[in-house]
Amino acid sequence: MTARARVRAPELIGKGGWLNTGDRQYTLADLRGRIVILDFWTFCCVNCLHVLDELRELEEKHRDTVVIIGVHSPKFVHEAEHQAVVDAVERYEVHHPVLDDPELATWKQYAVRAWPTLVVVDPEGYVVAQHAGEGHAHAIEKLVEELEAEHAAKGTLRRGDGPYVAPEPVATHLRFPSKALVLPDGGFLVSDTTRHRLVELDADGETVRGHFGAGERGFADGGPEEARFSEPQGLAVLPDGRIAVADTVNHAIRALDLATGLTTTLAGTGRQWWQGSATSGPAGEVDLSSPWDIAWFEDRLWIAMAGVHQLWTYDPAEGTVRVAAGTTNEGLVDGPGDEAWFAQPSGLAAAGDRLWVADSETSALRYVDREGAIHTAVGTGLFDFGHRDGPAGQALLQHPLGVTALPDGSVAVSDTYNHALRRYDPESGEVTTLATDLREPSDAVLVDGDLVVVESARHRLTRLRLPEEAVRVADRAHRTQRAATEVAAGTLRLDVVFQAPAGQKLDTRYGPSTRLLVSSTPPELLAEGSGPGTDLSRDLVLADGVTEGVLHVSAMAASCDDDPANEYPACHVHQQDWGVPVNVTAGGTSRLPLVLAGMDEQG
Repeated sequence: MTARARVRAPELIGKGGWLNTGDRQYTLADLRGRIVILDFWTFCCVNCLHVLDELRELEEKHRDTVVIIGVHSPKFVHEAEHQAVVDAVERYEVHHPVLDDPELATWKQYAVRAWPTLVVVDPEGYVVAQHAGEGHAHAIEKLVEELEAEHAAKGTLRRGDGPYVAPEPVATHLRFPSKALVLPDGGFLVSDTTRHRLVELDADGETVRGHFGAGERGFADGGPEEARFSEPQGLAVLPDGRIAVADTVNHAIRALDLATGLTTTLAGTGRQWWQGSATSGPAGEVDLSSPWDIAWFEDRLWIAMAGVHQLWTYDPAEGTVRVAAGTTNEGLVDGPGDEAWFAQPSGLAAAGDRLWVADSETSALRYVDREGAIHTAVGTGLFDFGHRDGPAGQALLQHPLGVTALPDGSVAVSDTYNHALRRYDPESGEVTTLATDLREPSDAVLVDGDLVVVESARHRLTRLRLPEEAVRVADRAHRTQRAATEVAAGTLRLDVVFQAPAGQKLDTRYGPSTRLLVSSTPPELLAEGSGPGTDLSRDLVLADGVTEGVLHVSAMAASCDDDPANEYPACHVHQQDWGVPVNVTAGGTSRLPLVLAGMDEQG
């Protein structure tokens, strides 16, 4: 059996209490004898949603020995609201206990630095592994099998039913709808996301005409009862009259023919895109990653590829897809499409010579011009958000998911985590508030001068008269609340810890198998050490006179099965982005370890 470093697991503490346990509160002692996987997540984070999907098979296969505990650790102010966490647990079909930790108490105890992070605790209550980012399910599966064998032999493994208690189902016509489309006869097509289907409504926005999709998670073409989706979201009309659907968790673009009721697949393989995968080619052969919204612009279907922080396009004439903008790095950088950075683009709207983009994780409104260049209208970056009207340069949004073109050339923004509808006027450069007291609005469509808003967390469409004067709100500005790491001036050693899973080794057949990209906010924080490289350790030199900022670290490592007899070993990509707030102090540390996979032996 492989020897492992073991650290006693800190207690699980969360002011919001436990969900999915039938109101029972748990401690680690209650879980002794089980293998516990702590999933530190927050519901705004698309990478966290990817990990939820990665864990589903493991969760089912090892249900009698493994207990997954979701530790909800909020980034945005809205995510610290208990009801919002309750909604998210249902919305994303989380079928394990969740600890609501709005004050990041358990996050701090486990020294977590990034969403998502997975921590494995053995049946005796010791931490034996930590993994940041995506792509670790295979490694955790092997570790679980080792722990099962080891602790069964020791007599310290306890099998049986886990603590999960399913909540009572609620009967509504829609359940966490995401996007809507106005049909030619005045009706609506709505993506009924949590129920994995599309719903057709009458013009009143309430009366159900029919459904498309079996209502169960899956990936299948066919008629209204045979087709299957997995959390469908964005909708757009194609030139031939069919309706394109962003089938988010299937990583695919589908097409619905309303005349026949038949759903087909336009793009995607059903597999998630990873670094090294093709970025262009025949649409049915290229992997996609969490397409969130779609819009027709400049003779192509544009795709908000939230999972990799990019915009892609689909060309129906050629039957191809390709990257149009974004580098896969997460952040807010304008410029030519191949140099721009996005952060979970989640809403699109074409208007004249611009394609508007709701860039959710930067709380920004951005647009693409006809030359393919990217511009920011509202927003400053990953860590600043709030509800502030006024000149666009100082206005604030909070995780917007939708954008709608208005007749006067302005745009309405579904400001999701502010529960508001906002307006940006390019002529005046002003941001105003159109409506408040909405519940997680995720989209809006224009109907006869009114806006019909998808109130996702109220499970309905809500019709609003466009006000002649904006609603006035009190300004609120926030920054992401995470404790800053105190670092010493001068040279800071950055170590990204990666240990290949048991039975695997780094894949060096075609060159270096690791990648590291470092930058900072403000850029002046780093005198030396920014930029790309292949070594997972690097000396960073902090500039004199800059006392605080954020280090942005993106790491990737590829490992393959270590079997010389296998000519085509299975390989896996592990990747994560960190944003680490730092304060430069006299007594600060001179080493910054970030665990991608394994344990920090120097910690």
